Amino acid sequence: QLRLVESGGGLVKPGGSLTLSCTASGFTLDNFGVAWFRQAPGKEREGVSCISSGSGHINMKARFTISRDNAKNTVYLQIDSLKPEDTATYYCGAYAKNAGSCTYANGVLSGPYDYWGQGTQVTVSS
Repeated sequence: QLRLVESGGGLVKPGGSLTLSCTASGFTLDNFGVAWFRQAPGKEREGVSCISSGSGHINMKARFTISRDNAKNTVYLQIDSLKPEDTATYYCGAYAKNAGSCTYANGVLSGPYDYWGQGTQVTVSS
């Protein structure tokens, strides 16, 4: 089964850090770009960060660092200095278009996406 699996979410106090993982199953991420999105209750999904197949990246948010380890078939998103407004479900998506290059135009972060994960919940609360 071809899919992405996110992990690493949880309950964190303000000011803390988390590293989320996005692991591909059934295919290799080497030639795919991968982006992270988040969606808070009642809000639209928003792009957070993208990393290209060549490890170039676009960060839509400060405090977020994206990286990839192709040997582990995994892309990571580190979030520092967490704030309550970071509370959301975080999703990753993978795409092959444009050789997996990151783009941002007209409010759209990369894509179209070939694969999506089911999301991991991040809750920031004291």
